[in-house]
Amino acid sequence: MFAKTNRKDLFKSPPTVFTDRLISQEARRSKALEEQKRRRAQKFESSRQLDAFADLNLGNSDDDGDLEDEPEIIREGVSGFVQMVSQPVEIQSLSSDVHNHETVQSGKQRGKPRRKRIKAKPSKWADKCMYAELLEMNEEAHLWDSQSGDVIDGLPRDLEAAWVAVAPVPTGKRCLAVTHQSAGIVGTSPNTTLRSRVLGKMLLPRFPSSLPPLTVLDCILDVNWRDNGIIHVLDVLKWKGQDVGDCETPFRFWWRDTRLAELTKPPLPSGNFLFTAPSTTADASSQNAGSLSNIPTSERERYRFPYPTSFVPIPYHTDTTLTSLSSFVIPMARSTREISVDIPVHVSPPEFTSHDMAIDGAHNSMVSRSTTSVVARVDSDGLLLYVSHASYEEGTSPLSCWIPNKAIAGHPELPGISEGRDSPLDVFQRLVQRRTMKNLHVVLGLQESMNI
Repeated sequence: MFAKTNRKDLFKSPPTVFTDRLISQEARRSKALEEQKRRRAQKFESSRQLDAFADLNLGNSDDDGDLEDEPEIIREGVSGFVQMVSQPVEIQSLSSDVHNHETVQSGKQRGKPRRKRIKAKPSKWADKCMYAELLEMNEEAHLWDSQSGDVIDGLPRDLEAAWVAVAPVPTGKRCLAVTHQSAGIVGTSPNTTLRSRVLGKMLLPRFPSSLPPLTVLDCILDVNWRDNGIIHVLDVLKWKGQDVGDCETPFRFWWRDTRLAELTKPPLPSGNFLFTAPSTTADASSQNAGSLSNIPTSERERYRFPYPTSFVPIPYHTDTTLTSLSSFVIPMARSTREISVDIPVHVSPPEFTSHDMAIDGAHNSMVSRSTTSVVARVDSDGLLLYVSHASYEEGTSPLSCWIPNKAIAGHPELPGISEGRDSPLDVFQRLVQRRTMKNLHVVLGLQESMNI
């Protein structure tokens, strides 16, 4: 029997481990980047519409004016038109024979009609997210020999100059936030849907947001969005119908932060607020059914968001030098992020007098919309690396690398990662430190040679 493994712990692991240099991650990354450059150049050439001018003719020159115009002789006979005239007769006779045959067959085979199974068409939003590959790292000792000039540790060669880091990446569900044209006011009428990463199915019913129409965002739905109403924005594909995915990574992240900061603060969900007690297990609920009275009111009556309301961008870092990675980016990838959000507060309605009964509805609406600012703690799931010169690419791509901060179970064949002890982020930190020390030794060696 095979050992049981947790499927949730394996979904971030790579499908295979590439050991051949010809199909290594570095080679696949270079090939994908060249393919993007080719498609970008082809798109640019097609936008110039040079093919429309290829058949243009300036006409005869002035030197040809003295030549006599010879009459154009048509050398085609009428034989080509005979087939065109006789074709409809054959088609008509053929169609009549087929009709008679179908009539005979339908008379013989009269029975229960067969129901044809109609296959559901795949969603156009399926597999549209740019899904990162797990960074393939190698920590073997012989690769760090002082005599070897080139170190193959799995880290990108141009890590300090041509990459962008995203950290801390929050825990949650990857999805696409898609906005549509709506007839109502932006922020109050439902105009936004969330699509799953793989199948493109709707995760939630359409809900209102302050995002403009015709906008597509690459997001991570917070694991505790019911409590904090947060959805994290990772990348932007379209904004108001304008394609931003073809731009380079630093510009896309700058555009994301700038446009999200310009949005107005969304209103709280309308209608009756959902104040529910915290979820308990079946055994605990049966044993402590009467002990909820001992729990404070703030814990027993907790607000539950019907849909996410806060679109929060994930921090990115363009400084990916080894010093910055060791001292700032990697510690941030391990830390817990704190985000301030507004949450409605349940306020018990006061006792009304006979005079206040006339304005009961207005008073209740005022009480129900009381809010308080709460700090939501978001746990980190790891670190993402993007090639700075690359554009957004659909599906799994080597142009984006994923470094989780938790150990990967079920893949002991991964080089440099021991199961159950080290996380990929731990290995990444050690490789960055070793590369820093190697670069320092190289600099010191050059200085000693110059002094000699």
